[in-house]
Amino acid sequence: MRRIIGFYLSVALLSACVLTACDDDDPVIDSGEKEQALLAIVEQYVNKTVLPTYKNLADESLALYEMVVTFKGDQTDANLKKVTDQWIKTRTYWELSEAFLFGPVDKLGIDPHIDTWPLDETEFLKRINNQSDIANMNSENGDIWVGEHFRDAILGFHGIEYIFYKDGKVKSASEVKENELIYALAVTGDLRNQCVRLEASWAGYGAVTKEKQELIDDKKLVYTMEDSSIPYGENMIKVGQTGSYYKTITASAEEILEGCVTIADEVGDMKIGNAYRGDDPNYLESPYSYNSLVDFEDNIISIQNAYLGGADKNNRGKSLSDYVKSVEPAADTKVKEAAVNAIAKIRAIPYPFEKNFTSTEAGEAMGACADLSEALTEAKSVLTRN
Repeated sequence: MRRIIGFYLSVALLSACVLTACDDDDPVIDSGEKEQALLAIVEQYVNKTVLPTYKNLADESLALYEMVVTFKGDQTDANLKKVTDQWIKTRTYWELSEAFLFGPVDKLGIDPHIDTWPLDETEFLKRINNQSDIANMNSENGDIWVGEHFRDAILGFHGIEYIFYKDGKVKSASEVKENELIYALAVTGDLRNQCVRLEASWAGYGAVTKEKQELIDDKKLVYTMEDSSIPYGENMIKVGQTGSYYKTITASAEEILEGCVTIADEVGDMKIGNAYRGDDPNYLESPYSYNSLVDFEDNIISIQNAYLGGADKNNRGKSLSDYVKSVEPAADTKVKEAAVNAIAKIRAIPYPFEKNFTSTEAGEAMGACADLSEALTEAKSVLTRN
């Protein structure tokens, strides 16, 4: 392995307390240069990529719920536009989180709960026209009721999307029926609950706002995993210690890259590929708002944020890119160029994707995502070298 670039050495003393805190029975973490470097990178990743993304997601989901409350009380086109603008904003932060669909979002079932698609329209219509279901949705804890009684296929972002959008356009306020509004409010409340759970699961109860703590307490939201006693952010950093899934800091850093590979494959092979190849022409991510192309691009940006050291591109720090570059510069360049190319190819797909998924450009975007996955896999092999 080539020499790690100099700035990593500065974290050695800072990290020593973490590395020496392991119980005697825990695996000994090599205190070599590589491990010190990766610890700084994982800390940066947790604190500057994951936590701010999930905080923003939770904040915007709270705002979305309040927008639906306002629209339900005053059903104007202007208020409905505020709802849909907020839906887009909230969804952006969700898609920007998809490079890290591991840990609580997976173990607590939050991902399928809020982002299953396509929507099961048959079951949706059955439920929304059932007076008993409507009464339960309209109860004080309708958000909890739908979360416990509805299948994932009629919950989350796409259930809300179905109510307020049609053929890529925001509906007029007069088109939204009363029972649909009752459903939308309950499901938006459930979405908010899941996003708050997600932030708390990574940051810890004490790190979220008082408003979110009160929501967690009032709704009795479960935000911890049974087999870990610490927030997931600490889980990734405190490797080898009691409560952490990760025995080495290399394994923790590998998880970051594996999350990136997973979403690169999903965007290319599934989100674009299923419709492009004709495997399932109805496999369209945001088919009512025509937001799919934005979803795809945000997913690739989520990879860039994870790899380059922060969700704020103007305030990034120690990163996997720096590490890979210090060992094998060509591999790092390949990842960065592949990500830029994947975004360019996605942007080149004629809008809307929902009507152009068989285009030549869609096929080229699939190929670009495959190239990105390959580059990330190569970077992972660099990371795992001794």
